Amino acid sequence: MKIKKGDNVRVISGANLGKEGKVLKVFPKTNRVIVEGVNVIKKHAKPTQTNPDGGILEYEAPIHASNVMFLEKKVGPTRVGYKTVTETVKKEEVEKKVRYSKKSNQVIE
Repeated sequence: MKIKKGDNVRVISGANLGKEGKVLKVFPKTNRVIVEGVNVIKKHAKPTQTNPDGGILEYEAPIHASNVMFLEKKVGPTRVGYKTVTETVKKEEVEKKVRYSKKSNQVIE
């Protein structure tokens, strides 16, 4: 999955088209993500001991990862790829798999 927790993304299809937000949670098995302020739904809750008033609660529902696109600060929306980079650690070369932006060719931290 190319979208990770903490990434800034833009919704590219669906009812929330064009909205931007930060990824709060990722579900790799179902290929879904929860984005801050996107796909907000309302749920009616009965009064309980933890929530004595009950009422209508609003929270973000998961959306499919294919409906969001990684958003880079300087470049804008871009695709994400993987490549191997060799680093020297204690005089040994180690290959490391990193994510990178396909538009700017920069490694994503």
